[in-house]
Amino acid sequence: MKLPWLLILNTTLFVHSVVTENQNISPTVKSMKSAKSNFSLPSDQNKNISVLHLNYRNITLNKNEITFLHKHIDTIELYLSNNTIAVLRNCSFDGLSKLAILDLSNNSIAIVEQAAFSGLNKLTALYLQNNKIEQIEPNTFALLGSLKILNLQNNYLAYLDIKIPLSLNRIALSANPWSCSCDLFRFQNWLNNTNATMENENNTVCSSPKSLKNNPIKSAFLPNCQKREITEATSISSASIVSSNNTELAAYNGTDKKSLSSDFKPPGKSWTFLMGVLVFIVGTTLLIVIVIKSPAWYRYLISYNHSRLDEDEPEMFEETFTSHISTLPQMPDVNEQESVVVYEQFHTFVPEDDEYIEDKYIDS
Repeated sequence: MKLPWLLILNTTLFVHSVVTENQNISPTVKSMKSAKSNFSLPSDQNKNISVLHLNYRNITLNKNEITFLHKHIDTIELYLSNNTIAVLRNCSFDGLSKLAILDLSNNSIAIVEQAAFSGLNKLTALYLQNNKIEQIEPNTFALLGSLKILNLQNNYLAYLDIKIPLSLNRIALSANPWSCSCDLFRFQNWLNNTNATMENENNTVCSSPKSLKNNPIKSAFLPNCQKREITEATSISSASIVSSNNTELAAYNGTDKKSLSSDFKPPGKSWTFLMGVLVFIVGTTLLIVIVIKSPAWYRYLISYNHSRLDEDEPEMFEETFTSHISTLPQMPDVNEQESVVVYEQFHTFVPEDDEYIEDKYIDS
């Protein structure tokens, strides 16, 4: 009987020890996982360090993390691979003027803003492979004058139309869904005319269209794209010339296009005005000539001088009438009564409506 009881006692002690050990281990593992998922930037990092490793730290490049990076102005190499970065915002690395190597591989980067790498004048190597980048703005790498290595492998790039730094001597573009259309024509020309080496050139192939699938993007035939490129360049240059001319004209007149169109007067109105002035001048000149050449008419016009009679001078009318008769031209074989008739034809006197003067005449 003792033997079975001993076996039962030993079994019970063994099971109890295993359960106790498991209970002690599980909280430790849980705390390690939690610490790894929440682990971010160190708080006591030396700011004067030249090589900064920040891999596997769940970094997203938020505002606080960017501020932390900006303090490390002496950093030459920065490694941020295997984090959770989704967006590279403008001026994310501004202030790191000594940075030469930047590793952003194995993240979830989908958006790269145009000024994301501003201030990195001494950057020589940029690693962006194994991300989710679909498009890169044309001037994103334009200011990286010292860049020699650019790795864009394994992204979602279908075309690339960027200004590549002249210093670049190595580029990696494989494992992207390249669309071999006219959108890729300019970049293809750059690949064929540059001295930079393209890594995995034979594996950097077209994904579309079907007729060019699996053809290397560097040698894929893109028909009619050169004519389209010339046409677009011509239209852009013409538009820029017209725009510059309009801008200069508006600047010269101190106004914009709207004011120019509103203040513009058709030439027909100005010609009409000039013709009216010319007709007026000619007509006035003819009248002056007629007056000079015909003094008799001039004398007739100025001979009449109507004045109102004063009631104290009844004889004025007779004297004035007599003087007017004497100025008439003498006509042969015409008696005095006929002269009076002629004068009345030229000078019809209409007395004013003054009853007092009429009574005066009747009395006399």
